[in-house]
Amino acid sequence: MSSHRFAGEVAIVGIGATEFSKASGRSELRLATEAVKAAIADAGITPDQVGGMVTYSSETNPDVDIARALGIGDLTFFSRIHYGGGAACATVQQAALAVDAGVADYVVCYRAFNERSGNRFGAGVQGRAPIANAEMAHLGSYMPVGLLTPASWVAMAAQRYMHVTGTTSADLANIAIADRKHAATNPKAWFYEQPITLEDHQASRWIVEPLRLLDCCQETDGAQAIVVTSLERARDLPNAPAVIRAAAQGSGKGQDMMTSYYRDDLCGLPEMAVVGEQLWGTSGLGPADMDAAILYDHFSPYVLYQLEELGFCGKGEAKDFIKDGRIEHGGALPLNLHGGQLGEAYLHGMNGIAEGVRQVRGTAVNQVEGLDRIVVTAGTGVPTSGLVLSSDA
Repeated sequence: MSSHRFAGEVAIVGIGATEFSKASGRSELRLATEAVKAAIADAGITPDQVGGMVTYSSETNPDVDIARALGIGDLTFFSRIHYGGGAACATVQQAALAVDAGVADYVVCYRAFNERSGNRFGAGVQGRAPIANAEMAHLGSYMPVGLLTPASWVAMAAQRYMHVTGTTSADLANIAIADRKHAATNPKAWFYEQPITLEDHQASRWIVEPLRLLDCCQETDGAQAIVVTSLERARDLPNAPAVIRAAAQGSGKGQDMMTSYYRDDLCGLPEMAVVGEQLWGTSGLGPADMDAAILYDHFSPYVLYQLEELGFCGKGEAKDFIKDGRIEHGGALPLNLHGGQLGEAYLHGMNGIAEGVRQVRGTAVNQVEGLDRIVVTAGTGVPTSGLVLSSDA
C-alpha cells in the first residue's frame, strides 16, 4: 500500500472546547461557535483566514451558520462525514486532504451537542418514525427483539468475545479504572477527583450484560474544535504543531452500523484493522513506536478489541495486556490520559484528538514524559478512522 501524500506535511495547530457538562444551558449552535472561536484563537490566526470546515453527519450546526456568527467569510471547502463517532479522526483526514490539495489554507473540524440535556443517543431508536428507507429496514431486523440501544448492540458482540477469550467483567474494569484515574486529575473532566475501584465497578448496575454502568460512556453537553493547516504554515504559529503522520478511514467486509453480526467472527473489528494497516503503512511506524494511545471508549470491551486489531497484542490477549497498570499514566502504554469518554466527556471522540495534541505539545495534565508519538482512534462498531500524531522533530 502506498503512503498517503499528505502524511507529514500537515498539522493540527489549534484546539478549543467549551466546558463539559450535563446541562449547558445554551444552544448547540452557541456551543459550536464558542469551541470554534477558541480553536481559532489557540491557532493564532483570525477567523477570516479559515477557508474550510468539516463535521459529522449527525451535527445540528451548519458550517455556514458558524461561519456567519464568527466572521469567517468565504468557504472554499466544506464536508460532512457519516457514521457518528467513527467520523472523528476522519474530519482531520478530510481537512488534511483539503490543505494538501491547496483547496483551503486553514480548515476547522468541529463537533457540538447537548447530548445529555437534549437528544440522548443512548436512549435508543424505538421512537423513530417508521419511514420506508434502508436505515429503518435495517433497524427493523433488530428492534422487535429488543436491540434498541448502542449498549445492547455492543453487548451482543461483547458477550461472544468474552466467552471465547475468557475475559471477565473484572477485566473490563481495568479500562474504566484507568480512565477514571486519569479523569480524577483532569480539572476539565466531568469526573474530576472521582476515581473508582474494582469494587465500585462490580457494584455498578447492569445496563445490558455484560456491560455495567461503569463500562458505558457518559452523555455530555459540550463542543470541541480543531484547526488544521500545512506544516510549513504551522511552524510560524504560536503553538508547537502536532504533525499528522497518518490519517485513515476504514470500513470492513460485512460492515453494519454497530450490528455487524453476520461476519464469520464476532471477536474482531475488521474496520479498525483496515485503519491500522493504513496508519502503520503510511507513517512507517508501528504499535511499538507509540508512546501512548487515545482509544475510543464508548464501551469498555471495544477498547480490548482495538488493542488487538491495531497490533498492540495478539488476538484474545488484550485482557492480560491491560493488567498491572500497563495502561495507566506511567505504564508501558498509557491510554486515554484525559479520562476518555468514560471519564472526561463524550464528545464523539473529538476531545480525544485534542488530548493527543496536548500530549504532543507537552501541555497535558497527565503528560507522558518525553512523548513523541501517539495514536488516536474514532468510534468502533461503525466505519471508523484514526490518526498518528507526532512532534515536529
